[in-house]
Amino acid sequence: MVKKFEIYKCNICGNVVEIVGEGQGQLVCCGENMELLKEKTHEEMQEKHLPVITIQDKYVTIKVGKVPHPMIPEHHINFIEAISLDGKYLKRKYLEINEAPELSFYCNSEKMKARELCNIHGLWSSLLE
Repeated sequence: MVKKFEIYKCNICGNVVEIVGEGQGQLVCCGENMELLKEKTHEEMQEKHLPVITIQDKYVTIKVGKVPHPMIPEHHINFIEAISLDGKYLKRKYLEINEAPELSFYCNSEKMKARELCNIHGLWSSLLE
């Protein structure tokens, strides 16, 4: 069974999908089951991947890492997203090479999860409760 907001990747062609509706069955791409990306929530060194969430007057800013993450063709962040903990709100920003890995927006929810996908190191998340 797949669950809302899970992210899967095809290890053959690189397709990435996020679940918007739960259902039975297995996701398949290129004739193989897709891999469920597990959210990493702790770094030991360099602190370049964990999303850092700040909120001031309903203005949310999410930056990738305490140390700026590289944004070069070989190593970059594909997207940053924020999901309210009640599951009602989702905001996503797809990033370009050389663009600052940052997402800013207004939101009425102050409890959220931030996630980002690094093309090399996978899916990372942080909670603001």
